[in-house]
Amino acid sequence: MHAAAVGSATALLDAYTAGDARFFASPTRTLLARGVRAEVPHDARPLPERVAEALAGQPSVDGRPPLVVGAVAFDQDAPAALAVPETVRWAPPLAQDPLIALPVARPEPTGWSVRPVPEPAEYGAAVSAAVARMQRGEFGKVVLARTLELTAPTDLDLPAMVQQLARRDPGGYTFALPAGAGRTLLGASPELLVTRRGGQLVANPLAGSTPRSADLAEDVRRAAALLESAKDLHEHAMVVAAVRDGLAPFCTTLEVPERPTLVRTAAMWHLSTTVTGDLAVRDGRTATALELACALHPTPAVCGTPTGLAREVIRELEPFDRGLYTGMVGWEDASGDGEWVVTIRCAEAEQRTLRLYAGAGVVAASTPEAETAETGAKFQTFLHAVGVDQ
Repeated sequence: MHAAAVGSATALLDAYTAGDARFFASPTRTLLARGVRAEVPHDARPLPERVAEALAGQPSVDGRPPLVVGAVAFDQDAPAALAVPETVRWAPPLAQDPLIALPVARPEPTGWSVRPVPEPAEYGAAVSAAVARMQRGEFGKVVLARTLELTAPTDLDLPAMVQQLARRDPGGYTFALPAGAGRTLLGASPELLVTRRGGQLVANPLAGSTPRSADLAEDVRRAAALLESAKDLHEHAMVVAAVRDGLAPFCTTLEVPERPTLVRTAAMWHLSTTVTGDLAVRDGRTATALELACALHPTPAVCGTPTGLAREVIRELEPFDRGLYTGMVGWEDASGDGEWVVTIRCAEAEQRTLRLYAGAGVVAASTPEAETAETGAKFQTFLHAVGVDQ
């Protein structure tokens, strides 16, 4: 490891403050941006076109192309939270910084009040309704989410939460950025939607999950069972097929492994497939990272199949607006390179309130009990970061 890497990534993590700062850490880099040089406008034009306009004519920053950083909503027609920052600091990945292993104190319990929206029984009923429709052959899959609203008696310490998220899963994707009107989006996603570097792309769809266990033998048993689960393999295959079909028109070659592997976070095991491709040159250019991301979003991993019908079912059965949850978060520079991550394992903070989100892929073989338990396990990533034990 280069000596300069020691402490440089954790220094950016330590420097994050709520407000106009935008923090994004991935397995390839860490960035901290501040200020707003330009906002990406909201209008009827395609988002990549609006981002290109915002970047046009912007000066380079420390010899690097200007970039946009922020989040895109689940509904691509909704306003995005994207901006060209005034300053950007870069560092190697957090996972390569030895200082990331140093412990930080877990937050003290602060008397959180917790309100599930919807209640678990109501969520289970929604899963049952969706399963009945799938068993009648109406559609193949829908991802149904639920939320926890946490309210604290004192102001939220967002930098401390980001520290906990990043240090618990330093090899994942940790983010914190303004979400508009006094709100902050923060989280630790395990799922890369797509990254582009020059003429190459990588996508890493995840679908099919099981909670981790503190007991090593049980943890290994759960991982092995996930790799053999017909229900989860079917759910995963649908997502991989959609990613392949979405990316193929932009590529000269596309490599899609036949079987998934496993990835783990501190809370979950996931089925994972890493898709790689070489981009085609059309009219003298290749597709940008955001163009690729928009072609994929939303994947069946966060919406369902077929997409249009799954969206309708989500609108019918979820008693809240997803907003930025299950959208995408990341960055893109003026050359078209960038990283876009699926916005999951996240929360939206506003004043003294946190709204946590978690979803589960519902297929015809799903049960309300299993999907309620899966969403409960996914909440643990964030509940741990704020010192809530459930």
